[in-house]
Amino acid sequence: MRQFTYADEIDSAVLMVHGEKAHSCYFSKDAFKLLKGDNKELMIIPGASHIDLYDNMDVIPFDHIEEFVRKNI
Repeated sequence: MRQFTYADEIDSAVLMVHGEKAHSCYFSKDAFKLLKGDNKELMIIPGASHIDLYDNMDVIPFDHIEEFVRKNI
């Protein structure tokens, strides 16, 4: 896919968070496969849709996001 042309050149940390029930979940999975390095992570939130990750405070994995940022930034 054209939008992934340079995905394998990204060397900074990447955390992708996606809802399992989001219709576009495949997009993140495809992009993640192209990323190199050990500072990349794809989190699939079970049962969550795309909208759940905007404003459903009980679903958003804040602790894990903070841990990832502290470790990689």
